[in-house]
Amino acid sequence: MALHTGSSEPTHPPHTNPMATLASPAVGDAFALPEISLNEDPVPPDIAYQLIREELLLDGSARLNLATFVTTWMEPQAKQLMSDCADKNMIDKDEYPQTAEIERRCVGIIADLWHAPSPDDATGCSTTGSSEACMLAGMALKRRWEAKVRAEGGDLNVRKPNLVMGANVQVCWEKFCRYWDVEPKIVPMEGERFHLDADGAVAAVDENSIGVVAILGSTFDGSYEPVAEIAAALDKLAASGGPDVPVHVDGASGGMIAPFLDPDLEWDFRLPRVSSINTSGHKYGLVYPGVGWVVWRDKDHLPDELVFNVNYLGGNMPTFALNFSRPGSEVIAQYYCFFRLGRSGYVDVQQASRNVAMNLAEQIGELPEFRLITKGDQLPVFAFTTSESVTGWDVFALSRRMRERGWQVPAYTFPEHREDLAVLRIVVRNGFSQDMAHLFFQELKGAVQSLNEESTSAAMSGPSGFRH
Repeated sequence: MALHTGSSEPTHPPHTNPMATLASPAVGDAFALPEISLNEDPVPPDIAYQLIREELLLDGSARLNLATFVTTWMEPQAKQLMSDCADKNMIDKDEYPQTAEIERRCVGIIADLWHAPSPDDATGCSTTGSSEACMLAGMALKRRWEAKVRAEGGDLNVRKPNLVMGANVQVCWEKFCRYWDVEPKIVPMEGERFHLDADGAVAAVDENSIGVVAILGSTFDGSYEPVAEIAAALDKLAASGGPDVPVHVDGASGGMIAPFLDPDLEWDFRLPRVSSINTSGHKYGLVYPGVGWVVWRDKDHLPDELVFNVNYLGGNMPTFALNFSRPGSEVIAQYYCFFRLGRSGYVDVQQASRNVAMNLAEQIGELPEFRLITKGDQLPVFAFTTSESVTGWDVFALSRRMRERGWQVPAYTFPEHREDLAVLRIVVRNGFSQDMAHLFFQELKGAVQSLNEESTSAAMSGPSGFRH
C-alpha cells in the first residue's frame, strides 16, 4: 500500500499489515480510498469510518434540503431499533416471525387509517418505497382488466391497455407503463389547473383503461387532486353504460397527511371506486428510507396469480413484492413511529409541518418579487414563482444563490402545456421548525436583495433540478 509522501516514488511502511499502525495520529494520511479496484490490505475500522465520513462532508446537509420529501430526522431510539434490525431479512418470515408480525400490524394500522372494509384482515404489504408499491398496484389493475376482457370474450392480442393520469404524476407511473406494456394516457395541465380533474379523467378513459391514478399530493405543488370528484364522475360514467374503471390513489405523501389533518376529506376506501392505495413510509410516514406500503380494498382486488407461495428456509409464505431480500429495519421503524406517536402524535407532528409551511408561504407571498402557486395548506409543501416585476433574474438564479448558503431549493419548469411556468418548491418535513423557517426566510430575503442589486448584469439561469 502506498504512503502519501513528497517523493514521486511510493514507499512502504515497515509493517505491511495496516492494523499495526493504528497508534499513529497521522495514520489516515497513509491510506487512499479505493476508486476502481480494491486496495491490497485491510485498514483499521476507525480509519475506514473517518476517511469515508470526511468524503461525505461534501454532500449537502440533509436538514437544509427543502427539495426532498424523504424523512431526514428520526429519534435516536428509532435509529437504535433500525440498527438492531439491520441484519434481519424481511423475506425470512419463518426465521423472523415477529418482524413479519410487525409488518402485518403496520398493514392493518394503515388499512384502518384509510377506512378499508376489513382492516383486521387487510390485504397489503411493505415495499422499498412508493415506486415499488405503485408497480404492484398497477400490475393488479392490469391483471383485473385482462380477466374482465377474457370474461367478456375479448381478444387481448388486439387490445392495448392504458392507464389514465395527470401530467403531474411521479415518474414511477411512466416507468410502470413502459415496463408492463401499458399505454400512458396523460391528461395535460391547462391554465391554472395543474393536476388531474374529474372532467379530464372521464374524457380520457375508454374500454381499454385499466384504471385512473389520482394523486393525493402532487409533487409539483403539494396540492391534492379531487379524488372524490374523479370517483363520482367515473361512477356516473359507468352508470350511463360507459366503461367501469377503478381508481388507484397514489398517496405517496398525502396518504400520511390527510388521515390526520383532513379526516373529513373522502379520498380513500370510503369511496367504493378506490381499489388500492399506496404511500411512502419514508416521507410523511416519518421513517428513514426506504419503506413504502400498498393496501388493496380487499382480497378480490389483488389477483391470485400475483401472489407467490414460496418455500424458503423451511417455511411456506405468500409474497407479492417485487423485491426479495431487504432489511427489516424500516418496517420496525414504521411500527416504532405508530406506537410512539399514536394518532394524536401524528396529528401534532403533521400539523406543525403544515403550520410552518403555511406561515412561510404567507411571508414569501407578501414579498413583491413572488407569486404563490400553492399555500402549503394541503401537503406541507408549496410552490411559488417570480412576479411580473422581476426581470433581471429568475427562479433558477435564486435557487443557486440559496445553495451557496447551504439551502437546497429546487427550481424547475412545469410539464407540457405549462412549460412557461418556472417555480421554486419548498417541502416542509418533521424537524424543520419555525426557527429554521425564520432563518431560511431571512436568507431568502438577502438573496433576493443581492439579485436585485445585480440585476443590471447578466443573472444566472437554467434548471437546478426537480426532485420528487
